[in-house]
Order: sequence, then C-alpha cells, then structure tokens
Amino acid sequence: MTEKIKGVLSFILRFGLSGLLLWWLFTKIDTEKTIAVLKEADPFFIGLAIAVFFVNNAILIWRWFVFIDALDLKAKAFDIIRYYLFGLFGNLFLPSAVGGDIIKAVGLCSQSDQKPRVVASILLDRLSGFVGLVILAVVTYCVGYKLVNDPSLMKFIIILAVGPCTLAVVLFNETIFPFGCKVFGFWPKLKNALITMHDDIQMLKGKQAQGWFAIFLSVLGQFIFSICFFLIARALHQDVNLIHFLIFVPMICVVSSLPSIGGLGVREVGAVYLFSKIGIAEGVSVSISLMVFLLMVLVGIIGGIFYVTTVSSGRLQSDSQDGKSQLKEA
Repeated sequence: MTEKIKGVLSFILRFGLSGLLLWWLFTKIDTEKTIAVLKEADPFFIGLAIAVFFVNNAILIWRWFVFIDALDLKAKAFDIIRYYLFGLFGNLFLPSAVGGDIIKAVGLCSQSDQKPRVVASILLDRLSGFVGLVILAVVTYCVGYKLVNDPSLMKFIIILAVGPCTLAVVLFNETIFPFGCKVFGFWPKLKNALITMHDDIQMLKGKQAQGWFAIFLSVLGQFIFSICFFLIARALHQDVNLIHFLIFVPMICVVSSLPSIGGLGVREVGAVYLFSKIGIAEGVSVSISLMVFLLMVLVGIIGGIFYVTTVSSGRLQSDSQDGKSQLKEA
C-alpha cells in the first residue's frame, strides 16, 4: 500500500470518527438550552481564555527552544517559531497523527545540516509533553482525589503513571535497555521507536538540567491549558473548582490523541464523560470542549497564513517524503 493511499485512508478514518462522534453527541444534548447558555457567555472570561491560550503556546515554543539549545542545534529563532506555527496547522488539518511534526522536521531540516538533531529535538519535545501531562494528572489527582471519588478514574491515573515510569526505566537503564529491545523484537516499529528515543536521550548527556526544565515547562503548559477549560466553563456560568479541570483535562488530552481530525469528537466525548461527574450538563460540556477547539483552530489558522506567506508550498511538498522517512528512520 502506497503512502498516498495510507494517507487517504487515515484521513477517511479520522474524519469519519470525528463526524460520527459529534453526530452522536448532538443527538443526546438539548440544543436549545445549549444555545441559550452560549448566548449568555461572559465575554470577559472568553477573552481571558484566549489570552491564556496564547501564553500556553508561547511556553511550548520556549520548551522546543530548550531542547534545540541543549542539542547544540544551530537554527534561527524566526525559523523555529514559524515551523512551530506550521506544525500547529498540520496537527489540526493533516491526515496523520504526526502531520505537524513532519512539517516541523521538513522545514527545519531544510534550514539546517544537523538533521538528526532536528528530528531529536522534535521527538524529545513531544515526549516531554506527555511526561508533563502525566505528572500534572497524577499530582492533581493525589491532591484532589477526595473531590473525585471515582474508582474508574483511579485506574486510568494508575495506567498513566505506570506506562511512563516503565518506559523511563527501560530508556535510562543501560542494563535493562538491551533486554527491553529484545522483548519487543517481534514488534519492529516499537523496537525502533525505543532505540530512537534512547539515542535521542543520550544526546542530552550532561544537559540534564535542560531536560528537567523542559519537563517543568511541559507541566506548566498543561496547567495553563487546563485553566483555558476552566475559564471557558466560568464564561458559561459554571460554578466549578479548578482542581477538577487539572485532573480531567490531561485525561481528555490523552483521549484526543485517538484517530480523529485534531481530536474533534473524541475530545468532546471525553469532556462529556468527565465533566458530568461534577454536574456539568452534556450540552455545556460539549460547548466547553468545542470552544477550546476553536482556540486551537484560531492559532492553527495563524500558522497556516504564516505558512502561505513565508514558505513555498511546492518546495515543502517535494521535501515531505524525505521528512516522513527521517521521522520513521529516527
């Protein structure tokens, strides 16, 4: 099966899942009440949510800068920022789970002769983001578990915590790492992914401080992203506790990584399921999630406009195959 056919099938799967889940949700909610709530939304909190969302993206750009500096990667600040913005556009609209990463890799590789370090910076940036998400979810759940007395959520948190801990032990322990690779010998893609992450982490030897700082920025970014949900809930006149969103939003982020268009549909299902535990109506939960998605679209469109005005689309398309192969080989 060619890459083109795979891309088309991936897009159909993602678009279909997003559309089906949204259709199912809108058959369950009271549309009239939801529209009434939206009409009474507080513009002050909406504006605050928009500002906070832009701050969150600034922190995530900073995190990528940290890895680029730690890897001694020579790149212009302007190029880093613009390819980050292009990546946001790709994450929303391209038919691939790593569409944004491919754009970032292709773009920055075209500006640098340090291609392995470019790919390493992107993969480490994504890995640190997931670690930050897990840390925030675990810590906030431990602090506020009495407010969310739900055994099913505890199981999800445990799974979230055990997975990265196991991965960290395998990647950082030189004795266990070769054994871990042998265990997953039957799954070549996973084995190669482990080898790639291990090699990328080795590039950070002697730069542990930057690595920990990047993880701190990941936690901070996820914290601020959770505040966006909280502010929009307040804009819709929901009397809620911030701690709930600090627990729930990381879980929603994990769910939204399932095949879909920018997480659309699966994010809303996760929001309805989790927010219902604190008394938020289904229609309002969907509205909160969709309004956050609109913020993501807003920044993504800015990235798309920036792309059209600064990069030759023809050149990027001709190089895209090279970028995909670099990510796969990495």
